[in-house]
Amino acid sequence: MLNMHNVLRKLNLDEVNEGVSTGLGRWLSNGNGQKIISFDPSTGEPLGTVMQASPAMYQEAVENAKLGFLTWRDTPAPKRGQLIRDLGNAVRDLKEPLGDLISLEMGKIRAEGHGEVQEMIDVCEFAAGLSRQLYGLTMHSERPGHRMYEQWHPLGPIGVITAFNFPIAVWSWNAAIAAVCGDTVLWKPSELTPLTAVAMQHICNRVMGDHGISGIFNLVVGTGPDIGERMIQDQRLPLISFTGSSKVGKHVAQTVAGRFGRTILECGGNNAIIVAEDADLDLATRAILFGSVGTGGQRCTTTRRLIVHESIASDLESRLVKAYAQVNIGNPLEEDTLMGPLVSENAVKKMFTALDEAKTGGGTVISGGHLRSDLGPNFVEPTIIKMPAQTNIVMEETFAPIVYLLEYNTLEEAIDIHNSVPQGLSSAIFTDSMARAENFLSATGSDCGIANVNIGTSGAEIGGAFGGEKETGGGRESGSDAWRAYMRRQTNTINWSHELPLAQGIICWPLAWPIFSTLKEAYSRQLIPILRWSDSWRFS
Repeated sequence: MLNMHNVLRKLNLDEVNEGVSTGLGRWLSNGNGQKIISFDPSTGEPLGTVMQASPAMYQEAVENAKLGFLTWRDTPAPKRGQLIRDLGNAVRDLKEPLGDLISLEMGKIRAEGHGEVQEMIDVCEFAAGLSRQLYGLTMHSERPGHRMYEQWHPLGPIGVITAFNFPIAVWSWNAAIAAVCGDTVLWKPSELTPLTAVAMQHICNRVMGDHGISGIFNLVVGTGPDIGERMIQDQRLPLISFTGSSKVGKHVAQTVAGRFGRTILECGGNNAIIVAEDADLDLATRAILFGSVGTGGQRCTTTRRLIVHESIASDLESRLVKAYAQVNIGNPLEEDTLMGPLVSENAVKKMFTALDEAKTGGGTVISGGHLRSDLGPNFVEPTIIKMPAQTNIVMEETFAPIVYLLEYNTLEEAIDIHNSVPQGLSSAIFTDSMARAENFLSATGSDCGIANVNIGTSGAEIGGAFGGEKETGGGRESGSDAWRAYMRRQTNTINWSHELPLAQGIICWPLAWPIFSTLKEAYSRQLIPILRWSDSWRFS
């Protein structure tokens, strides 16, 4: 039986914890401030308390991030990569208690909690290698004796606002990549998982201390309306990375754009799997089960819609009902549990509100659909509901283990159903037909940022850029060239000749020309014919 107090002790967590830090020995005290209590969603019992950042503490944290940036940007990128490599190793040493804390505080099963920590370790390894590959392009100049190229410079202190469902993985996608790019990071975690953030900050502080630095990783715990709003309005943060709902993401985008800042938005996902008539149904069933039930249906990439060919719908339906009946719901820290609780009572209410609306729209529950209060306050049954059409509630993202089953006749119809939702994160098709697979992956196929063939919608690897289109926000994080979002591009031209040609064939004025009292006189004598190309010249 897991001892909660041992887990907290191993991670330097107390009953009451400060929520603002900028480095080793740099925890800011707010003894009389507001508190955030973290609850175990399995039992409803409190796990610990974190003090919220005051306005003054927020200002100090941002200034520390800004000051740290002035030094960090001049640190060679491979040396920045060494910090991230050491951070990954420090997390590896605490993988078990950190993974257990994620399960305690968020409710995902223990294997998934440990898997999330492994994901951060993998991201750190990726980022360390990336620190030697922050490349720019060299372009051929049209001018003789010139060289043109681009380079990438650090952007500045960036703000990262994360959600509860992946309390350290999404932060690490941003923080590890941003740090090797030369940026410093200000982190506002979810109010539902503050203890995980404080534990992570303790690890960061120790690693920063080993390197004799501070202000690279900075933590500010607080609410969205308070700290989050300050961050998105703060001119000192040139980039805000936000993970959350599309509604809040729209507000973030508008606010940051209003000050000409940048955003990386990872918002809603209403992910679907198309199951074609030639699909391997054993493979599809396993993928659907994990995609819709994993993390209690609280992943951004959770499978929420099944678009199934009418000829196999009955067969797949019976397979899924049998599979769902085998899902063991219970304490997420027990080895045989496959689904833990939802994160909060509010999440449970939203699930059953959605189910009621789906039933009103003609939906039929074919599996699950019940509250499991016998297990604890936030336990529910994963639910399959068969819909006659893609109604309004199906087109919304409900962060719960609900999957809607829809039927189709032609692939064109399936793709139309698939793309007719506001979100565009992850998608998949199960088929043994190359033609169907390539159709789905083509420009006329899936409109999502992630499109898979014969694997589910969740469980994305870190090596690819993660993100989606439409109301998902358009941001990209983690792998591929997502690092560019954390840097500013600079185009450079070097003249190594003794001539001064301009682009587009324009010739620079020679110094041998006589000096006239005014440009107007020179123009009147037709000694500056090059000025004739523009009607915008006006002389006094």
